[in-house]
Amino acid sequence: MLPSLVYVGMDIAKATLDLHALSTSPQSRQFVNRPAGHRALVRWLRALGPTHVVCEASGGYERLVVRALQQAASAVSVVNPRQVRDFARAQGRLAKTDRLDAAVLAEFGQRLQPTATPVPSIAQCQLAELVARRQQVQQLRNAEHNRLEHTTHPAVRRQLRRHLVCLDRQREQLDTWITELVQAEPALAHKVARLCAVVGVGSITAVVLLATMPELGALNRRQAAALVGVAPFNRDSGPRRGHRLIGGGRAVARRALYMAALVAAFANPRFQAFYQRLIAAGKAPKVALVAVMRKLIILLNQLLKNPEFLPT
Repeated sequence: MLPSLVYVGMDIAKATLDLHALSTSPQSRQFVNRPAGHRALVRWLRALGPTHVVCEASGGYERLVVRALQQAASAVSVVNPRQVRDFARAQGRLAKTDRLDAAVLAEFGQRLQPTATPVPSIAQCQLAELVARRQQVQQLRNAEHNRLEHTTHPAVRRQLRRHLVCLDRQREQLDTWITELVQAEPALAHKVARLCAVVGVGSITAVVLLATMPELGALNRRQAAALVGVAPFNRDSGPRRGHRLIGGGRAVARRALYMAALVAAFANPRFQAFYQRLIAAGKAPKVALVAVMRKLIILLNQLLKNPEFLPT
């Protein structure tokens, strides 16, 4: 008989990794969140037999250990922290420590059996880092530009202008690196070209979507809309029929999609007719624009999913 799969919860902190394995005799261990600790973790998991590690997204502290586990051919799932916390609350578990969180993650994995997180390619990792850095530079530039508008001291204004010039150069350099990376990867370049075939979607929007939604092209309609956070959710109770509201999703992808939808609603004949029809039906402009966003992400997902599908 094949050995049973052991679910292992892993709570990730900056310096440590707390683990709890739901084996025949449950056991807990702690490792340092450093390469040496990652190697020791892999050896410990191999001694347990077939394992499936479940951890939360931890603001980036999970990246190196998840990569080490994937390179060691260990199944690992990076799950939404909100879902795990809701799972714990549903069981009446209100206490929260690193060791308790690891035990909750192990039970979450055993009960819900999440799918393993796909192993990203090197190009995908590099693209994600470049796009994340571009977002950071853009946010810094917006903040400095706002400060410049309300600053009167001449020396401070000169300093702000110099910083804005520096940030503009950094953004241009990042755009160059992103372009070079896309051109060097034929598969990535093909995806960008497919997305840019839709009027309203530019190269920056395309790379942001591909960097923040690597699943794009492998989803169904509902999954694509929910992942970017433009799927409306019911708010009904008894005879009451509440407004449908969007929520969740990936904020960076949603912001990029918003700008693309704003252009498409007025420049793309297909989406322009759809937008105007909703406005004529009495929908608020922002509600109609969210509907355009949903229709647009479904179209983009279909373009990557079906090579023969045409954007028009």
